[in-house]
Amino acid sequence: MKLLGLDPGLRKTGWGIIEAADGRLRHVANGAVDSDDALAIPERLVQLYEGILAVIERYAPKQAAVEETFVNKNPSSTLKLGLARGVVLLAPARAGLKVTEYPTNLVKKAVVGAGHADKRQVETMVKHLLPTAEIAGPDAADALAVAICHAHHAATFERWHDYALTAGRAAS
Repeated sequence: MKLLGLDPGLRKTGWGIIEAADGRLRHVANGAVDSDDALAIPERLVQLYEGILAVIERYAPKQAAVEETFVNKNPSSTLKLGLARGVVLLAPARAGLKVTEYPTNLVKKAVVGAGHADKRQVETMVKHLLPTAEIAGPDAADALAVAICHAHHAATFERWHDYALTAGRAAS
């Protein structure tokens, strides 16, 4: 199944597409959608929305995963990131994809094994897990990490769901 990982940002939103099948991960593509700093925020949000939709149309993922990101030091930055996150959640949802959110620490733990890993460690492990990937930058690496996290957690959820269905039938 093709999965889209997204790392929200107003200036750059990272994206990564992987294929998860039979317990294996395969890199498909990655990059970032940029917005023009010279434009007003509404126009920048349109750029993000249209860029994400273009990725979805080109690669046809079946599900999307978005990193939950929070900034607490600067209220203005936090608000702008929140606006970008809204668009990043909206675009795949409007395209009909199931969208799942993951906290940053869970993404890092799923990829590196430690919830407080730094960006360099995350990118190193993404390269290890997806050896054919030429990563377009740190935002794309983070987005691929989100997709990898989703692949691991979605597979577990599916197994639990299948088990629950089977156990329910056996009890009947």
